[in-house]
Amino acid sequence: MTLPETTIERDLSMESDRLDPSGSAAYGRRTFRQRMRRIPWHVAVFILPAFVVYTTFMVYPLLDSLRLSLFDDAGKFVGLDNFHTLFFDETFSKPFWGALEHNVVFFAFHSLVQNPIALLLALLLTVQGVRGQNVYRTLIFVPTVLSVVIIGFIWSRILSPLWDLPLVHTSAPLGSETWSLPSLSLISVWQWVGIPMIFFYAVLIAIPHDVIEAARIDGAGSWRIFRSVTLPLILPMLGIITIVTFIANFNAFDLIYTVQGALAGPNFHTDILGTYFYRTFFGFQLQPGSDAMGATVASAMFLIILLGVLVYMFGWARRVRTYEF
Repeated sequence: MTLPETTIERDLSMESDRLDPSGSAAYGRRTFRQRMRRIPWHVAVFILPAFVVYTTFMVYPLLDSLRLSLFDDAGKFVGLDNFHTLFFDETFSKPFWGALEHNVVFFAFHSLVQNPIALLLALLLTVQGVRGQNVYRTLIFVPTVLSVVIIGFIWSRILSPLWDLPLVHTSAPLGSETWSLPSLSLISVWQWVGIPMIFFYAVLIAIPHDVIEAARIDGAGSWRIFRSVTLPLILPMLGIITIVTFIANFNAFDLIYTVQGALAGPNFHTDILGTYFYRTFFGFQLQPGSDAMGATVASAMFLIILLGVLVYMFGWARRVRTYEF
């Protein structure tokens, strides 16, 4: 009577077949079935709806914009001529470079004002013994869930010429060529400061208390602990917040359009790439729209954002990877 093959003998047989593939059909079928079993099909089922939606509304429009930028409005292939027109023809290049400059200023305000304030608020919310931390955190985060239309309307009333603001040497900062872009940048900072604050807060509360206590025992003060212990540990999150801020700012449109309109007044001094794309693609007032040039502006915006992401990935992210915990 033949005894049944034990589990160990069966596993050894399968392992020998795997290590010594003789080209047999049985070996091919076995390895194929093993590979199919390793595929987490249940994960694919959950990912598929998001993948379809993202591809339909994000990936396809992006690829189609890149395609349209290589054609003129009549559908004729022109290669990179549209980009040459955008960068060097004064009709398109002057407002484009101006919008890009304003976008850099817009991003600088968020990077140099919003993120440090968010870090300071997160540090204050992690101080032990402070009452009402949850209330403060909620109040700071509330503006991020408000509609941009509401934000624009409220601040346009606050900064109305009916008020005389002593810190701003003009009665209408939104109508001043000097103060309009800084004013809108600070409005955006006020609205979105809650998001980086929450990210910083999540990282700060994850730092082990033993590390902080060890530094205090060694005689380090609050500033030394922040500079030598806390800051290195939050550098990876600081990089993530900076690149997310960069992407969001170079895709910005709604606040400028709500407060200043498509012309981004006064005299285009609040014009950014988003509003310039809107006027180029759809047209505005007496300016006709152009599908080809609008797609070219959108493609240029994508390339600028892509360049920033690559700088982050191969510059900042690789340098601070050792600080992750």
